[in-house]
Amino acid sequence: MKINRDGSPSLDVAVVGAGAAGLMAAIFAASRGSRVLLLERTRDGGRKILISGGGRCNILPSTLVPEQLVSTAPVPLLRRILRTWSLDGQRRFFEQELCLPLVLESKTGKWFPKSNSARQVRDRLLALAASKGVEVWFDSQVTGIEPAAGSKEWRLRLRDSEPVSAKTVIVASGGLSVPATGSDGAGLVWARQLGHRVHATYPALTPLIQNPARHAALAGVSLEVTLTASLTGQRPFRSHGGFLFTHQGYSGPALLNISHLAVQSQQAGGPLQPIFVQWSRLDAPAWNELLRQSPGPVIGVVRRHLPARLAEALLDEGKVGRNQSSGQLRRDERQQMVERLTSYPLPWNGHEGYKKAEVTGGGVALDELDPRTFESRLHPGLFLCGEMLDAFGPIGGYNFAWSWVTGRAAGLGAAERAGAQ
Repeated sequence: MKINRDGSPSLDVAVVGAGAAGLMAAIFAASRGSRVLLLERTRDGGRKILISGGGRCNILPSTLVPEQLVSTAPVPLLRRILRTWSLDGQRRFFEQELCLPLVLESKTGKWFPKSNSARQVRDRLLALAASKGVEVWFDSQVTGIEPAAGSKEWRLRLRDSEPVSAKTVIVASGGLSVPATGSDGAGLVWARQLGHRVHATYPALTPLIQNPARHAALAGVSLEVTLTASLTGQRPFRSHGGFLFTHQGYSGPALLNISHLAVQSQQAGGPLQPIFVQWSRLDAPAWNELLRQSPGPVIGVVRRHLPARLAEALLDEGKVGRNQSSGQLRRDERQQMVERLTSYPLPWNGHEGYKKAEVTGGGVALDELDPRTFESRLHPGLFLCGEMLDAFGPIGGYNFAWSWVTGRAAGLGAAERAGAQ
């Protein structure tokens, strides 16, 4: 298919954004015989795919639990959405359609391409789209989307070209995270202009900072922790996994997965959300017993379960001598040490924002979309998918799965709508 730059002949489907959701939408729309144009503002597309998983691309999680998604939408709606394309179905697509063998990293529960190449994932998605007849225009920035006057079509304005018309349009332009990849939140602006309710957006899965950084001397120290944020009127939010001290603050999966609560508390202008750290798998009774019965210096006991630099820092904060024996601890000193080891208040006062955020929190309200096709309930022929929607998941492939699922559904829905016109 060759599409003229003057917008004729009329397209069946125009897809805005060649990221994870947009590529999937274009592939599945074209698989139903639709004439599809994919518009991408960067010169190559799929840039978040390229940087994901440290360049390895964590394609999928090993489990997909709707309760782990952060959204204002009810869990039954999220469950209904995720059921439209099972994890097994997604795996078969990548392994059979893309000929991309996947390998499960058992420790983390993440599926990676056997090649460990994020570029291969992006390139094969683009190649599959092309093989199905999708035409891709790179370096093509869409500046506006509106219903075409006097017809059922949609009109897309382009920065350096004549407008393009299409029977349906899929907006998969992403959110605001990692703007260096081309994300500028334009789709959120268009959705709001077209009357959609857009929940306030915020950086999610982003590192936290403290200025001045109390723990700068611990930069590079990493360990497995459990973090807890006690939310008013709700069950405590817990996050377990890797934690990393940085020169400015903190990162790692466990921290990123709870960071949205900190960010939201700061945006609300109220008290900063307290986050408490349990530095090992040992709980308070276990530590209390260990410190009470173990012979030798306290530092030796703590070092057996924590990195040495962290153990020393915790003792110094509690003014416990490096050579002080466990048996010399008074009861109140032991209790204070146990609290630092199991319920340590993490000092933070900021975050690294969208520049380092893995995803965008908030976004287009899901109840204004058909959960089967992601067609707008306000504007027939308009489909929205991917990161711009009000849902995100934890580190580990959830957000790719969300993009694959919603992109596929939007592509199939747009093809169906275009074919009915």
